Amino acid sequence: MGTIRVALAEDNVLLREGISRLVSANEEFELVGTAPDLPQLLALVREQRPDVVVTDIRMPPTGTDEGIQAAAWLRANHPLVGVVVLSQFTTPSYAMALLEHGSAGRAYLLKERVASVDELARAIRTVAQGGSVIDPLVVDELVRSRSAQSQPGLAALTPRESEILAEMAQGKTNAAIAAALIVSERAVEKHTNSIFIKLGLSEEKDLNRRVKAVLLYLGAGQGG
Repeated sequence: MGTIRVALAEDNVLLREGISRLVSANEEFELVGTAPDLPQLLALVREQRPDVVVTDIRMPPTGTDEGIQAAAWLRANHPLVGVVVLSQFTTPSYAMALLEHGSAGRAYLLKERVASVDELARAIRTVAQGGSVIDPLVVDELVRSRSAQSQPGLAALTPRESEILAEMAQGKTNAAIAAALIVSERAVEKHTNSIFIKLGLSEEKDLNRRVKAVLLYLGAGQGG
């Protein structure tokens, strides 16, 4: 394979500069442009037709799951473009969402480990050839989540609560869930609290409850 054309999306200026230099320093790669948010990334892809997109998972405009959205858009519109998602989260839901429609040409790496230039270069090469790379720490989390076998509480959820939990499993905030399901944010909060109570998570901090609820959901085999 010849030179691999790479587009980079990252809203943190320092990280964007750092990763740009890593990519540019490798003679196998040509950096065709950078973008600080999802709309500019999509415009860059249309204009430059890169072989691989390296993207942060959370960027403007909403700071939720833009990297996953970009990967889904590319799957639909430019299926041959590989995607390397960089994340600071081992949360299985992000990896599951990335791989939902197949793992070919997809990589999920943790930012803390991208300090290794070789790791990033390997992921770019692999997805350019249609392969897949998932950070081992994320795989560990996925395996751990699968061991949380189906909980009785899940069966007690209403259809709407199950729907909200499925959205939560994609890493969405209450506001993003409300927008996706066309309900009020207040309604989402009410359903979310009900989910936590039914799953026996009412005593924990909110972030821990969200993560544990998602792990129970994935562990029941409903998240794939």
